[in-house]
Amino acid sequence: MRNSATINHSTALVIVAIITTMAACSSILRPCYAFQVVRTTRLTSLRIGSYFSTSSSTQSASLVATKYNRQHHIQLLPHPHVRSFSSTHLHSSSSDDESNNEKTRILFLGTPDVAATSLKTLYEASQRPDSPYELVGVVTQPPKRRKRRGKEIASPVGLVAEELGLEVLCPEKARDKDFLDLLEEEVRPDLCVTAAYGQFLPKRFLATPKFGTLNIHPSLLPRWRGSSPVQRSLESGDNPVGVSVLFTVSKMDAGPIVSQQSHAIDANEQATTLLPTLFDIGTQALLEAIPKVIAGEITMDNAMEQDESLVVETNMIDAAEGQLFPERMSALECHNRIRGFSMWPGTFLYFQIGDDETPVKVKVVESKVLEETVDADDELTRMIVRGEKKKDGLRLICGDGSILEMNKVQPATRNVMDAKSFVNGLQGRTVVWLSGLDSDE
Repeated sequence: MRNSATINHSTALVIVAIITTMAACSSILRPCYAFQVVRTTRLTSLRIGSYFSTSSSTQSASLVATKYNRQHHIQLLPHPHVRSFSSTHLHSSSSDDESNNEKTRILFLGTPDVAATSLKTLYEASQRPDSPYELVGVVTQPPKRRKRRGKEIASPVGLVAEELGLEVLCPEKARDKDFLDLLEEEVRPDLCVTAAYGQFLPKRFLATPKFGTLNIHPSLLPRWRGSSPVQRSLESGDNPVGVSVLFTVSKMDAGPIVSQQSHAIDANEQATTLLPTLFDIGTQALLEAIPKVIAGEITMDNAMEQDESLVVETNMIDAAEGQLFPERMSALECHNRIRGFSMWPGTFLYFQIGDDETPVKVKVVESKVLEETVDADDELTRMIVRGEKKKDGLRLICGDGSILEMNKVQPATRNVMDAKSFVNGLQGRTVVWLSGLDSDE
């Protein structure tokens, strides 16, 4: 009993030391780890929740934890949400912050680069003296390892949030109870904004912000609901394309539309460049809509309902869809798929080079459709040749007689190269495209 009492007393001392450290923190706070004290003599454990500190107090807390770890077998664990929300930021009670407390509390959810740009823009707008809202935090996907044994890397949104000094949460799933409890009890957002977050939001989440959740979706809804709308719109040859700002409901991308803008594109525009453009347009539309949502001018009830008869769903893109089949696809169909899949998974063909019977997988990076055609009744050649002019690409005749010009390609294990460089590497050998090969062969 004496030993047990000694351990409990020591545990209490550590808690007091950490709480004292927390009290000494400045108003600008940084995240530390949560500690879990593991009692080796019993199956119980004591959790000390995550706390925030300045760099100087972090060192003091680390010394306390290290010393106690050596004596009583502390296991140091990362906080389950990576970062939590400091009470100073959430529950400031000083009279100087009364004006800030009147501002609408916005929580941002996003993950990739395009969402990180939207976050920066929204944050800058929130810093204006006349802004009716403030950003109280960010939710993003958990850090991932790029290599099997590599270091975990935060998402682009997570990195930007860190730079801006915003609090970050990284739940494994948005439906996690601990995350939703924290959302309701501590974060208490008035409005949520999502931009390519990448997770389904449960009803409990959607019920939390009183003004609802606004989403930036890069398509002219109700066309292209679901994932990969930009890829599918380019693959289908849509022009114009566009972006919608809408309220989020339980059914994917089915909420009422707050704002929608069309965008005309060039015939050779690729997803790589179009996606950031549409998110920029969508973010500006979002900034115009937020004050109206806060003022009650735009609500779930008066926003434009989607016409269900015009709904087009997007399917998840499979890597196998990247293979081109010129014998049954037109040059325009090939070109549109090349544009749409430029980010992932890319598009490819199989070539036979010279007398070598081993097929060579070649990725098509850039292309265009020529106006000239070949009579489909004639015997079509599978030979690939380069045009006569200096900037001409590799020309491929499709089954319907249309001609696809490939301006940049990437043979397997090689770098991306223009048509001239590819032809120079052939050293006089001929090239034909192969049909009837599956991508797994």
